[in-house]
Amino acid sequence: MKKSAAHPRIDKSKSPDFAALVDNLRKSYTAPPETGLYIVPTPIGNAEDITLRALKTLDSVDIIACEDTRHTGNLLSRYGINTRRLTYHDHSGARARRKLLDLLVGGASVALVSDAGTPLISDPGYKLVFEALEENVPVVPLPGPSAPTTALMFSGLPPDKYFFGGFLPSGSANRRRALNELTTLSVTIILLESPRKLGPTLGDLHTALGDRETALARELTKLHEHIERAGLAQLAERYQSNSENPRGEFVIVIGPPTAGQLESLQRTQLEEVSEPLRQALEHMNTKSAVQYIASSTGLSKRVLYKRALELKQIKE
Repeated sequence: MKKSAAHPRIDKSKSPDFAALVDNLRKSYTAPPETGLYIVPTPIGNAEDITLRALKTLDSVDIIACEDTRHTGNLLSRYGINTRRLTYHDHSGARARRKLLDLLVGGASVALVSDAGTPLISDPGYKLVFEALEENVPVVPLPGPSAPTTALMFSGLPPDKYFFGGFLPSGSANRRRALNELTTLSVTIILLESPRKLGPTLGDLHTALGDRETALARELTKLHEHIERAGLAQLAERYQSNSENPRGEFVIVIGPPTAGQLESLQRTQLEEVSEPLRQALEHMNTKSAVQYIASSTGLSKRVLYKRALELKQIKE
């Protein structure tokens, strides 16, 4: 099992004056930002990963909407930024969202940030962005840090095609459906998980997907950044034991299946659903039966339709 080395310690006495950096940026401002909702990524660990454009936006907008005003305040104080902050997250409700929308419609400029990383990527913001667009408010996305893409970059797994699934559902039925959907993918898969659920999730993934090349990353861009590369079976066995006490949110990057693994998975899945599909065909037409089984299992409609035709021929 290969592990990455921790970053070297930084001599803080040699750190630059970040507040002075923003002071210099202010000299280049030609006009205040135009009305709109600015989606601003913030660092996922290392505070120096914030972009100059993000700093300029946070310093010049009228309001910053953030998950936790204290958390965002710590980042802003590092750079000498004193922009007004309002709390906004997925549990804020329609009233808080309406307040921000009224400000935007009234001509304000608002920056949306999450506690870390890019808003909307497994973070709050979707409802606000959707309703802002519905009211013809300009939405301006800024590029920046993201844990999923950071982990993908040094996972050593194919980056050309990938699927980001966020956190797997916790309910047994929804979780089973999500895992079945993952088995139909022939691309690199990126998931997130908390340390408390890491062991069971790795076990479920191994059962559903088989043994695949996997990278497990945590504390990305921080002092104790850590990544492991091993087979999914090995990682599942290690983290399902009581000896491990992991900390920090994890990014799980799983390589695509081999042609043999994909064929074997599809064959096993079809065997498992053949009887439920046959029963559905007794009460429904082919299209309805396929849709019913696909919705409950997450399997491909195309594959199920082919199997449905085979079952009908056997019956005849």
